[in-house]
Amino acid sequence: MSLSTGRGPLSANRAGRFNKAVPRDLVYVEPFPRRVRGMIAGEVVLDSERVLLVHRQGHAPAYAFPVGEATELRHEPEPEAAGYVRVPWEAVDAWYEEEEQVFMHPRNPYHRVDCVPTARRLRVEAFGDVLVDSTATIGVYETSLAPRLYVGRDELRMDVLRPSTTTTYCPYKGTATYWSAQRGDETLTDVAWSYEAPNAECGAIRGLLCFDETKVHVQAALPRWVDGTETTP
Repeated sequence: MSLSTGRGPLSANRAGRFNKAVPRDLVYVEPFPRRVRGMIAGEVVLDSERVLLVHRQGHAPAYAFPVGEATELRHEPEPEAAGYVRVPWEAVDAWYEEEEQVFMHPRNPYHRVDCVPTARRLRVEAFGDVLVDSTATIGVYETSLAPRLYVGRDELRMDVLRPSTTTTYCPYKGTATYWSAQRGDETLTDVAWSYEAPNAECGAIRGLLCFDETKVHVQAALPRWVDGTETTP
């Protein structure tokens, strides 16, 4: 997400606009002042404090390492940084930034998640029944993504919701578990998700649910921006 993906400023589908044209092949390279390690079978095979972070349009950030520090691993030159190489993410079993394991891809330093108590109304219907109609919500404002409303289980018709086996992972919020709606023999699969053990910065949404508007009817009183102009739902 953030700088070069999603609706970030260097993405192909940016939410805002520049006052001048931005080349589609623009690449941003910056120092990444963290110790980065790659491990295979519990052994360190790459250990660097001279890492670059490379942002390309439509791609998550990628590490680049001094060529002499990646000799044990499959790699290729980084064309935007002389003397640096790229190592495929899957070339090692685990990546670490300092002492924390990083999953999927390097986290973007320009990505932020704010979880803000709000009085915005959330109304959700499934099978023609109201699952929630509440203003006791948490607004999640995440860089380059549309804002979303989360709500506590005490506000919900939990008798209609059943835990799903589906999980997904977000490098910024943590592991999401999913919920399906069921009435009799009817099931709507994975209509909502929750973070039972979110990353520290998202502790405010621990155990709260958010709903997928493509699977159930969601009315969320959130503003939308179109060409720089706020519109009210």
